Amino acid sequence: MDQNKFIQYTQKLTDGFTASRLTLILLGTAILSFGIYNIHRPSQVTEGGVLGMILFLNHWFNIPSSVIAPILDLTCYIFAFKYLGSSFIKFSIFSSFSLSAFFRLWEQFPPILPDLSSTPLLASIFGGLFVGMGVGLIVRQGGSSGGDDALALIISKLMNWKLSRAYLITDLTVLILSLSYIPFKKIAFSLVTVTISSFLIDIIQNFRFSSAIKEN
Repeated sequence: MDQNKFIQYTQKLTDGFTASRLTLILLGTAILSFGIYNIHRPSQVTEGGVLGMILFLNHWFNIPSSVIAPILDLTCYIFAFKYLGSSFIKFSIFSSFSLSAFFRLWEQFPPILPDLSSTPLLASIFGGLFVGMGVGLIVRQGGSSGGDDALALIISKLMNWKLSRAYLITDLTVLILSLSYIPFKKIAFSLVTVTISSFLIDIIQNFRFSSAIKEN
């Protein structure tokens, strides 16, 4: 009896983890982490969303990122469990571990892309493309790369908004708050990144391959 319960529990945990879903989540986290490590970090592009809020709270209230990050992410995931279901949490956990693993991999090597620090506009554009493609693939598979995605998906569902709008609202709110300690010029470049990534995530999530084939 106990063995049957264990088998049922295992099947429930692994349900939905198809080879294609796992592959696309891995690809998404690889693209996302590659872009952040090779473009965002060297060029110091400021973030919106949950990460931006972490930086904001750390700056003004001296709350360690190691403390506030899991609190904000956990809060987002608690609401996500209620509104998006257990499958979302399950795929998001896999995505988070995958993202961490790829970060660990890239950190074994120096950045391999040209340093775009002197051209922040290019860094913002290319950074937005990497983030948009990576997160778009993850979200399309029913997961998330962090609290940012969970929050945007919840808002999108509750408000019946397009996902790009939900991302932009959350990012813009944090970027406006960040103006209290970050120069406007830097915020402007971050706005380019979040705008590009938000719309790209929306496009990838809603793209229908079969429809595209019929049109051609």
